[in-house]
Amino acid sequence: LAFVGAIALQATVGGAGFVPVSDRSEVFFIVETPPGSSLEYTRIKTEEAAAIARRHPEVAYTYTAIGTPLPLLVPSVDQAQVYVRLIPKAERSISQEELGQILRTETLSIGGATVSVFTSGFGGAFKQIQLQLSGDDPVTLTRIAQDVADRVRRIPGAVDVGLSTRGEKPELNVQLDRGLAGSLGITVGQVAQSLRPAFAGIDVGDWVDPTGETRDVEVRLAPEARERAGDLERLPLLVAGADGRPSVVPLGQIATITRGFGPAQITHLDREAVVMVQANTTGRSLNEVKADIDRIMAQEVQLPPGYSVSWGGEARDQQEVFTRIFTALGAAVMLMYLILVMQFGSFIDPLAILVSLPLSLIGVVLALLLTGDTMNIMSMIGVILLMGIVAKNAILLIDFAKWAREKDGLPLREALIEAGRIRLRPIIMTTVALIAGMIPVALGTGEGADFRAPLGRAVIGGVITSTLLTLLVIPTVYEIFDEWRAKAIGLFRRGARSGAPAPRVGHRVGEA
Repeated sequence: LAFVGAIALQATVGGAGFVPVSDRSEVFFIVETPPGSSLEYTRIKTEEAAAIARRHPEVAYTYTAIGTPLPLLVPSVDQAQVYVRLIPKAERSISQEELGQILRTETLSIGGATVSVFTSGFGGAFKQIQLQLSGDDPVTLTRIAQDVADRVRRIPGAVDVGLSTRGEKPELNVQLDRGLAGSLGITVGQVAQSLRPAFAGIDVGDWVDPTGETRDVEVRLAPEARERAGDLERLPLLVAGADGRPSVVPLGQIATITRGFGPAQITHLDREAVVMVQANTTGRSLNEVKADIDRIMAQEVQLPPGYSVSWGGEARDQQEVFTRIFTALGAAVMLMYLILVMQFGSFIDPLAILVSLPLSLIGVVLALLLTGDTMNIMSMIGVILLMGIVAKNAILLIDFAKWAREKDGLPLREALIEAGRIRLRPIIMTTVALIAGMIPVALGTGEGADFRAPLGRAVIGGVITSTLLTLLVIPTVYEIFDEWRAKAIGLFRRGARSGAPAPRVGHRVGEA
C-alpha cells in the first residue's frame, strides 16, 4: 500500500519526466523560415531572434549558425540555430527555465519565421515530445499530423508545436499522358532524363580556371527558367521520326504540368513514411502533457486504416529506461531476499526486513513534492540506492532480536524492545552521516549541479521516513509474522497427528 500510494501520489501531483530540469547557463533557438526561403531572409530573421536574446542582461553572448542540419532534418538554408550563452548561475536573479519562457513569449513577435526555444539543458536541440504518425501516403500523413498538431497546441504546457515535415513547399507536378507518350515512343525514363538538367543538373566535365585549379562543370537551367509551368511545357524532348530522323516534341504535348504543394521533407521509419508532431513542455511535466495527448488521440482523432501512431523522443526513452530500472529494482530485491534467507536460515524473517523498502518511498515522494521535482531518471536511481540503504536498519533490529531470543532466552516482545534500545544509536549515527553526505548533492548549487539534485533529495527523504518508520513498523511486522508462523506450525502438527494411522488391536487364532 505504501509503494502504490507513494507512486500514485507522485504521478498525480508532481508528475514524471525523463530527465530533471538543469540550469547549464545555455539556451538554444531553432529558427525556421518558410520552406524555400533564401539565405538572406533566414539570416535577417535569425538575427532578429538573437537580438531579442541579447537585450536581456542575463545573456553573455549569442552564436548563430545558418543552414546547419537540425535533428531529423537535412541541411537547408531555411533553418538556423542560435546558441545563447548566459552569465553564471550565481550572478543571475532568474533561472534558465524562467528566462526561456520569457524568450519564448518575446520571439512570438517575429513575423515570417517560427522560433523554438530549448531550455532543458540536456544538450542539443531535441524536442521532448515526438508523436510518430506512420502510413503509406505522405500527403495524407501531413494532413493528419497538421490536425493533431492543432489539437496539441491547445493542451496546457505544450509549446513549440510543429511538424517534422516543416509544413509544405511549392512544387510542380508533371502528369504524363502514358497512352500518347507510348504512341510516340517516349518512355517515363526519357521524360525523367529530360527533367534532370532542369532541376538536378548534369555533370559535363572539368574546367581549369586561370589559377590552375580544376573545377567540376555542371549544367542546369537558370532558376527563372524552371519556376513556371509554362517554361517546362516548352522543354524539348527528342523522339525518333517516321523516317528515322530525330524530331523535337515539347513536354507540354504529352504531359500536364500543374503547380501544387507537397511535404518539405519526407522521412521514413521502418520502411514507412512517418510524420512527427513535435513539442516541448513548460509548466507541466512530460507525463502530464503526454497523458493529454493520449486522450486526444483516443477520443478525438480517427486514423484511417493502415495508419498508426507511436511515441518517440523523451517519451519513448522514458518508458524504456523506467522499464529497465523497475526490472533492475525487482532483481535487486529478489537477490536481497535470497541472501537474507541464507543468512537467517528462514523464509519468513527476511519478509519482515523487506517491508522497510516501500516505507522509504513515502519520504521520496514527499521530498520530491516539497522541492517541486518530478519522478525522473535521477530520482529513480536514488530509489535503487535506497533499497540497499534502508534494509540495513531492519537487519540490525531483526538480527539483534533473534540473537537475544536464542542466547538470553528473552520473550519475543522484550527481545524486540531490547533490540530497539541497543541498535538505536548506530541506526541514528549512520542515518545522520548519510544525510550529511547527501546535502551538497541535494542543494545543487553548482553550474549544472541541479541535474543530480533529485537523486540527493530522494535519498534524504527516503532515509528520514524509513528510519522513523522502521523503528516502529518492522518490530510490529516481525511479531505478527512470528505469530502467524507459530499458528501455521501448530496447525501443521495437529494435522499430522490427526492423520496418523491408529494402532492395530487383535489376537492370534488359537491364543487363549
